[in-house]
Amino acid sequence: MQIPSRRKPLLSKLLLSNARLVNEGEILDVDVLIDGERIATIAASIAAPKGATVIDLAGKYLLPGMIDDQVHFREPGMTHKGDLATESAAAAAGGITSFMDMPNVSPQTTTRSALRDKYGIAENRCTANYGFYLGATNGNIEEVKALRVGEAAGIKAFMGASTGDMLVDNPETLDKLFEHAPVIVLTHCEDSPTIWKNEAAARKRFGDDVPFSEHPAIRSSEACFKSSSLAVDLARRHDALLHILHLTTAIEMGLFSNAHRSKKRITAEVCVHHLWFDESRYGELGARIKCNPAIKGKEDREALIAALNDQRIDIIATDHAPHTVSEKAESYFKSPAGLPLVQHALLTLFDLAFDEQISIELIVDRACHAPADIFAVADRGYVREGWYADLVVIDPARPYRVNASNILSKCQWSPFEGHEFKASIDTTIINGQVVYRDGALTGVVAGQKLEFGRAR
Repeated sequence: MQIPSRRKPLLSKLLLSNARLVNEGEILDVDVLIDGERIATIAASIAAPKGATVIDLAGKYLLPGMIDDQVHFREPGMTHKGDLATESAAAAAGGITSFMDMPNVSPQTTTRSALRDKYGIAENRCTANYGFYLGATNGNIEEVKALRVGEAAGIKAFMGASTGDMLVDNPETLDKLFEHAPVIVLTHCEDSPTIWKNEAAARKRFGDDVPFSEHPAIRSSEACFKSSSLAVDLARRHDALLHILHLTTAIEMGLFSNAHRSKKRITAEVCVHHLWFDESRYGELGARIKCNPAIKGKEDREALIAALNDQRIDIIATDHAPHTVSEKAESYFKSPAGLPLVQHALLTLFDLAFDEQISIELIVDRACHAPADIFAVADRGYVREGWYADLVVIDPARPYRVNASNILSKCQWSPFEGHEFKASIDTTIINGQVVYRDGALTGVVAGQKLEFGRAR
């Protein structure tokens, strides 16, 4: 892909006319005037100011941009897979206007110094707005205690098999983490001893040639529930803010309340691939849908959709995690887990809406509004006068087929290759600047550092 230049955006007035605005539970026919970085006016009809650029949306859907609270953009240290420039551009092409990147990079983002360095790397390179997490380890509780509100999107804890020392499995450390975390704690929940036992059983049965269809048995529902229930217990014991990432099982849904997120201290997330795929696709896609936690059964996928609809699940994200084609071509135990998703996440959700599994209003609530609320992202996630103009235009009448030539992630593959989505991304606007339109990036790098305000 061609990486967008660092061309400085030119701030001006932009009028979006004849939009079908999906926002705050309603669908309204409006015009939206953008002045510089922010939304100036939302009204039934707005006369174009002198010198303004006018885009007639002709009834296309206008949404607040998606805020993706879980991505792995691989920088620093693993930039052969992806980097902040390439992956944020792919995200913008998919209607994601803000992202929060995980700490399992190299060096790991487990100190406040590393966190500052990572923000420095991102400056002037991200097409979309950016925020980063501090990673918890078994030995960095003092860094956690020292973290100030706003320095990070939150604190990420891998309560399951991970790499390096990012696995937090010491009971005393976990207790201190939930006791002292000054901001929200996010957890990857899989019980490592259960996984290791299942891996040993698979090796005994298949040797090294384990089929990918065994992945949901190895990364089992039991492993997920054992860990996620522990996280919930710890959060309740210490009255901590907890957000459990990428849930995959029906049994875990019983851990969560269907109250509105404003009344919860424990919130839940689902990722688009767990809403779309189930274990029947391993035979066809194999390593291309190998991810942790694993894509599981049809009944689990249906339970996740039901939990979305009744508010037990609060956020929809991607867990975008690219690997190279050659890495994914390895055998089961050597092939890394993760798949690229940011460019096609919103289109996946719209296909589910067109199939009447979820509503368009729900998509906006869980993919745009909820991340802004739960992480207290300043002035983003809603279409409101005075707020940043982070917007995406969806054309519901123009299908979009995924193929190798239109994939923008550096890894250059997608589990959706060959699929034709029913809708397409027409335009993405970030901080008032058009960064993607008519199937192409514009070259404007408009991303800014996100501001977070939620304290314990």
